[in-house]
Amino acid sequence: MSLVLRILGKTLGWFVLVVLLLLGGAVGYLYYSTTAPTRGTLQAPGLKGKVEVFWDRNGVPHIKAQADDLDAFFALGYVHAQDRLWQMDFQRRVAAGRLSEVLGKDTLSEDRFLRTWGFYRAAEQAYPALSEHTRKVLEAYTAGVNRSLQQGKLPLEFTLLGYKPEPWTVIDTLSWQKMMAFDLGGNWDDEVLAARVRQKLGERGVRELFPAYPQDAPTILSQQEVQSSQQVSSAASEPVTLHPQSLEKVWSWREAQVKLGMEKVPDKGSNNWVVSGSRTVSGKPLLADDPHLSLTAPSLWYLAELQGPTLHVVGGTIPGMPAVVIGRNDQISWGVTNTNPDVEDLFVEKTGVKFNIRREVIRVKGHADEVLQVRETQHGPVVSDQSESARVVGDTISLKWTALQPGDTTMDAFVGINYARNWQEFTEALSHFVAPTQNFVFAAQNGDIGYYAAGKIPIRKGWDGSEPISGDRDWSGYIPFADLPHVLNPEKGYIASANEKVAPGNYPYLLGADPVWTFPYRKRRIEQLIQATPRHTPETFAAIQNDVYSEIWQDLKPILLKVKPANEQEQQALNILSAWDGQQTTDSVGSTLFAAWYKQLAEMVQDELPFLKEKRSPEFVVGQLRNEGLYCKSPTLKNCRELLQQGLTLAVKDLSGRLGNNMQNWQWGKLHQVFNKHVFDASDQVRWLFNRSAASPGGLSTVNVGHYLSATYQQVFGPSYRQIVDLSQPEQSLFITTLGQNGNVLSSHYSNFMPLWQRGEYITLSRGQGTGLTLQP
Repeated sequence: MSLVLRILGKTLGWFVLVVLLLLGGAVGYLYYSTTAPTRGTLQAPGLKGKVEVFWDRNGVPHIKAQADDLDAFFALGYVHAQDRLWQMDFQRRVAAGRLSEVLGKDTLSEDRFLRTWGFYRAAEQAYPALSEHTRKVLEAYTAGVNRSLQQGKLPLEFTLLGYKPEPWTVIDTLSWQKMMAFDLGGNWDDEVLAARVRQKLGERGVRELFPAYPQDAPTILSQQEVQSSQQVSSAASEPVTLHPQSLEKVWSWREAQVKLGMEKVPDKGSNNWVVSGSRTVSGKPLLADDPHLSLTAPSLWYLAELQGPTLHVVGGTIPGMPAVVIGRNDQISWGVTNTNPDVEDLFVEKTGVKFNIRREVIRVKGHADEVLQVRETQHGPVVSDQSESARVVGDTISLKWTALQPGDTTMDAFVGINYARNWQEFTEALSHFVAPTQNFVFAAQNGDIGYYAAGKIPIRKGWDGSEPISGDRDWSGYIPFADLPHVLNPEKGYIASANEKVAPGNYPYLLGADPVWTFPYRKRRIEQLIQATPRHTPETFAAIQNDVYSEIWQDLKPILLKVKPANEQEQQALNILSAWDGQQTTDSVGSTLFAAWYKQLAEMVQDELPFLKEKRSPEFVVGQLRNEGLYCKSPTLKNCRELLQQGLTLAVKDLSGRLGNNMQNWQWGKLHQVFNKHVFDASDQVRWLFNRSAASPGGLSTVNVGHYLSATYQQVFGPSYRQIVDLSQPEQSLFITTLGQNGNVLSSHYSNFMPLWQRGEYITLSRGQGTGLTLQP
């Protein structure tokens, strides 16, 4: 050791060496003070028996409770808090609208939004409706979280912000489920947008901005798979004349939604598919799922295995929630995508409507408290109130949403799925699902495969919910669970969903007006790849999940390549695009050029609709260019041809400024970087410590979706979790998340999954080598 020190002393100088030693000591101290033990024995009052927790080499906990399943949920709460306490605390602060308590006045707009909608209050109203077993699961999980808190090992974020977390409650758990429902379900902003567009551009403006779902496009269920019955009455809503200021006030909530990372963007959805044994090498079903959500640091998901006397479940959990949300047990597997039904409506209240006043006190770090008076009608919270004075001018607009209604039993469904052994028990669990409505695919050891769109979807008689409606209207109940779209063992031997329209025209109920559905590029590609292989394996499924072929390019290629170049550089760009194979790999120059050009085209709405920065949905962009649309024109552009020419010029100029003039250096991975953003991203001093980024493949609507911010090309949404479950060898099923298991930035498991995720690789959840901790009464 002394020899090493002498050499280092000569090379670096003793001063530098001392600094390094002090820095190393500080890092070591920080790691020790923020990391709870993963081996030994810990007393845990409340347990009915001993629980073994074993962390494998990837940081995945394997929990085995000897006496009672509730002990396994206790241990899940313990490990969630041990590895992700900061994330859990921040999530509950979001749901409760308590960000300003620790972050200051900069988050006041978010807190006002969250308090007005009332997510935490809705969670409080949900708890009494849950089954006794689910309440016991919640209580056991909560006790486990609080036992971990007693260790006193707090993540670095708490130290930097100067506060300590409060004890966990069962309502904290339920509140994050409400936020997930908000992130994945709703069209309130589309209703406002449609009304604003109608006022400015009339019916044609609305129709072109929200094109109808193509009649020949695929749906999740075919006409043959839908049980037709008497059609339920529905019709387009009669437009309501609204005060422009009222619409602007409601529209302004989108800013808070964007800051929270929960804005609606094209392809913020998911892929899932399942094939029967007739289409696999093993003769048993295979099931794949990859939900597309915000890419955060830490990642949303946490892999785990839970085992008890009557429970054995493996897969993706969400810190703060006591169940495997997506995964498998010994008999079944399941995956989810977003259904996108219309479950929200804006009501323009009549004069004289009765209000309930809810008083919300928002504490603000370093400033006086803010008191918010939230008005509520029979429909729900008034969302057109931005301040007391704002109530004087304009209309009173309230929001009704399934997730804010009392009696939400969604947590019963999550817990029930973990125990389900067959299709009957699986669908019984789903019958309790409320929000967000999800496309569940299912596979079982007995060979069954199935699909169910589970969740409460309102029935509207005589209107379609596409725009704000008069307050004397209301829902006429919900679609009965037995009538929701579903299928068991379809003849074709597979089921796939990618947020496309659920059912064709012979389905008797209105699930939502056409704009809620995603254009079926991903679905079309997935089906093509499923059908191209006679017998599938986990490896062929992995290839589909990581496919980056752009079908949008296939549609736009003949249109774009007709443009006449204005100079030699543009001609070079067109030559590269002409030779491009449509694969959006990190080394592709064609992908970069296409993305930059598409970005310019997506901004065509700015001249007519300055409050909407862009409309990136491919059905809009492609439709405008094919049909000489209204939005192609502007005071400076006569037609779509001129828009295309200008778009190419601006795209080349933009890329030259970002990457230099040599097009051979314009590889997609240099521009398109996956960005896992921490809450501290706004801090120049510490963001480098917590954020993680890397070159990423994929693009808009590729199966391996790579949706990005148009201003920076950073990918901030994408496959947050991937799983491939092989029912012939369940223990060899494949999983991966975006970053790692541990939220402690000093842990080796903070971002160890990122290179695997980037390369399209996976892990298996086998115990392998690792460390163990025993929890005992």
